[in-house]
Amino acid sequence: MIPVFDGHNDYLQRAVAAGADADRMWLQGDGTGHIDLPRLRRGGMAGGFFAVWIPDPDPGDVAGIVLLKENPPFDLPLPPPVDSRAALPQAFAQAAALLALERGGTLSICRSAAEIRAAMDAGRIAAILHMEGAEPLADLDALHVWHAIGLRSLGFVWSRPTAYGQGVPFAFPSSPDRGEGLTERGRALVRECNALRIIIDLSHLNEKGCDDVARLSDAPLVATHSGAHAVCPSSRNLTDRQLRQIADSGGVVGLNFNTGFLAPDGRREPFRGFGPMLRHLDHLLGILGEEGVALGSDFDGAVMPADLPDAAAMPRLLEAMLAHGYGRDLVERIAWRNWLSLAERSWGG
Repeated sequence: MIPVFDGHNDYLQRAVAAGADADRMWLQGDGTGHIDLPRLRRGGMAGGFFAVWIPDPDPGDVAGIVLLKENPPFDLPLPPPVDSRAALPQAFAQAAALLALERGGTLSICRSAAEIRAAMDAGRIAAILHMEGAEPLADLDALHVWHAIGLRSLGFVWSRPTAYGQGVPFAFPSSPDRGEGLTERGRALVRECNALRIIIDLSHLNEKGCDDVARLSDAPLVATHSGAHAVCPSSRNLTDRQLRQIADSGGVVGLNFNTGFLAPDGRREPFRGFGPMLRHLDHLLGILGEEGVALGSDFDGAVMPADLPDAAAMPRLLEAMLAHGYGRDLVERIAWRNWLSLAERSWGG
């Protein structure tokens, strides 16, 4: 079985919500969500980026928002910012959940490519601690604290404003060119991430913010869970110009499995087959090349295709890629080797 290293999941939210049942949910599964240890094992998933993410304090009319996303066009307003003092306890709870998994012996929090390889060789899930939205970072000193904990990947925004930049609103059809670029604090954060060798994730960041990162950063540009705007014109996807910027930097894009970012009509509902995913992969490969494309599922944070309902079904996608004409070497690059190569170039070893 070809192993899979995944660019993004939101499992830690579920782990915190499970409370005292978190260990059982991880070790045995409870039939909810997309990820647990048994399903990761069945799917051949060797590890991935585990996101710390702060939900909106007031999510609004959830049912109405879901209905809009299922019936484009739509253009949702950005939620208000979340104060760092409110975000920090939630962020620490999610990081603590990941540390608890490590103490259990089935997972390792990896700070280098060598540690990823060691975890994979030992049969443990290789986890990268990622932060999706920098709300928990009150200042650059806080970044150093999180780096000491194990943070190795940071998205400055989710789809809302932060002190560092602005996310794209959820909209279809829409350009990602929505709002202003990075703030002065955001530009300083780019430089500090470079100094600490923390990967900067462009997913959710608006186009002007991405341009600022591309201008300031000396590291490969990365979008952990995005798609091709030319295939699905969602605000969350990357234009060809952005993809060329990432390619020129030697960077990587992980394909998001969220159906609303895959389907050409933008509908956020399960579809059959793997055609839309393969069209995105073809397009990404055409610009980024074989060393620049990976996977970024968004498991536990998105609506999945009907034939890829959870992590256990990952072999179906790999089989579809092989049947589509991708050679085994290319499938392995997309499935795990390109993320490992990025880790080597970002952190050494």
